[in-house]
Amino acid sequence: MAGLADSGSNPDVDLLYDINGLAKDAPPWFDRIMEFVGEYGLLFAMVLLVLWCWWGVRRRGGEDAAPSVAALAWAPLAAGIAVLVNVPIRGFVERPRPFNDHQGLEVLVQGKTDYSFVSDHATITMALAVGLFVANRKFGLVGLVIALLEGFCRVYMGVHYPTDVVGGLALGTAVALLLSPLAMALLTPLTRAIERSPRAGWLITARGRHHVEEGRVAPGARNGAQGTSEERDLAA
Repeated sequence: MAGLADSGSNPDVDLLYDINGLAKDAPPWFDRIMEFVGEYGLLFAMVLLVLWCWWGVRRRGGEDAAPSVAALAWAPLAAGIAVLVNVPIRGFVERPRPFNDHQGLEVLVQGKTDYSFVSDHATITMALAVGLFVANRKFGLVGLVIALLEGFCRVYMGVHYPTDVVGGLALGTAVALLLSPLAMALLTPLTRAIERSPRAGWLITARGRHHVEEGRVAPGARNGAQGTSEERDLAA
């Protein structure tokens, strides 16, 4: 894989210079913003998006709450597994960072000494986005946009080749989708058990919703019992 970056006529390298060249033309304050956004901001935005979706699911409640929370729980788990899968991939490919092989790049983040392929940031954000998409289509689409922006930022910052980003997006997608059926089969019974718990049930369904659903059943049961008692009195 390192050979992909050896030639300046390589489309991967050309695209790297084109995107990173935007950082050279941008004012310093904008590059500082991009540095923060690409390194921390978009990851934080993805976490907030997952939490926002979870908050909406638990407030809405209903029969789909437990499976939806299971899917949301799978999103960060998928991201963690994808990063672990990336460890041997990086060690096998051993692709240096682009600024080690190419001169004239505007590197916004210093101190990157590990290998380049594949991008951890792209892998994590894409796994979170796909896991979120499984739980909620609208939130998932927003997550996919964030993941693509993360990939763009990594190249803009001069710390990854475009193919590093594409590899990360593919890896995050593959892990989140391929392992999703197994994850849902394991996590859904767990979230249903948590939903029934008096102490932890609020993690799945808001307390108000839970009490309202119970209240809808209980009054009918009492009315039925009262009706039976009245019938017995009349019969006597």
